[in-house]
Amino acid sequence: MKYAAHDDFVAPARLRPAIWRLGLGLVLAVCIYVLGIGAIFLVLVAVSGFDGANLWLGRMASDGTPTATLLVLATFIGMALGPMLSARLLHGRGIASLFGPRQRLTRHFAIAATACAGVYLLLALLPSDMARTANLSPLLWASFVPLALVGVLVQTGAEEVLFRGYIQQQVAARFASPLAWMVLPSALFAVLHYQPALMGENAWLVVGAVFLFAILAADLTAKTGTIGAAWGFHFANNCVAILFVAMEGPLSGLALYNVPVGDMAAAEVRPLLFMDMAVTVVVWGAIRMAVGRDQSSRRTSS
Repeated sequence: MKYAAHDDFVAPARLRPAIWRLGLGLVLAVCIYVLGIGAIFLVLVAVSGFDGANLWLGRMASDGTPTATLLVLATFIGMALGPMLSARLLHGRGIASLFGPRQRLTRHFAIAATACAGVYLLLALLPSDMARTANLSPLLWASFVPLALVGVLVQTGAEEVLFRGYIQQQVAARFASPLAWMVLPSALFAVLHYQPALMGENAWLVVGAVFLFAILAADLTAKTGTIGAAWGFHFANNCVAILFVAMEGPLSGLALYNVPVGDMAAAEVRPLLFMDMAVTVVVWGAIRMAVGRDQSSRRTSS
């Protein structure tokens, strides 16, 4: 499979492609991420005191309330800043190079988010026996939606900038094979979602589902030459999973409805994970066709 647009996307990373720079850049990114979490903790200390801040940290890990979920999303600010500083300080390239051309980025973000929303809307119209319980009243939910959208935009953008932007670009600058620049960042992204204490025997199935998404997001990035389509895909998918119908847990506080799954390690969760993987592939196919048509129309008009 040829990815002509990917060459231009990777070009800025070829200025300083040494693997040691990528390794050091990831260390720096982790440090900035931790400092970002520390900054949020200091804000909580200033507002609620030390004991109150510790209480909020506990809620962020376990409590499905709107404010706790917003705080979890806010921790991704540091993750977004980390690769930006690494790209600038260690690779001598501009922050904008992590995103790709701006107009194409925003256009493909919108196309991908719309395609994803369209698929989920069609699925919502199909009859389903999935149990759902009301989580927030519609008015309370609506009051949190603006901040929640910003939070999901930051969370998904941070992950896309780090994995499909910085890491994918720098690996591709050093290794030409998609087996390197597509698989390695995706595997890292997936393994970081490994939670055996929470998921039990389902933990590796969750890793597999995340890996599938990451591979498809890497493909969209390579095809379009920006992180826009992958970001729109990620954003719309997480909006559904965080704001509309969420599995009970720390990130369920902003959802209009919850799916009462009980034990996330139970065998009953596995069909939901397989269904999620199937939907992910369908959404990817819809996005790929949509951005493909956009690219073809742009070439024709030029």
